[in-house]
Amino acid sequence: MPIILAPRNVGLKIVKITAEEKTKKHLENLGITINGEITVLSAASGTVICKIKEGRIALDRDLSKKIFVA
Repeated sequence: MPIILAPRNVGLKIVKITAEEKTKKHLENLGITINGEITVLSAASGTVICKIKEGRIALDRDLSKKIFVA
């Protein structure tokens, strides 16, 4: 499921990223990688705030639809 629909405060595994290569590379630099752990902290108006390792990242609606978790 896309991360925008994921449950809150549950550890999830990133299974697929359908963004362009340039965007994928940027996400990798931020710590968002396939098989990586991510936790959705909140979602409002399409913006998703996630916890990656020890940091927090805000993702916009378009990008949130391209990151799939299980």
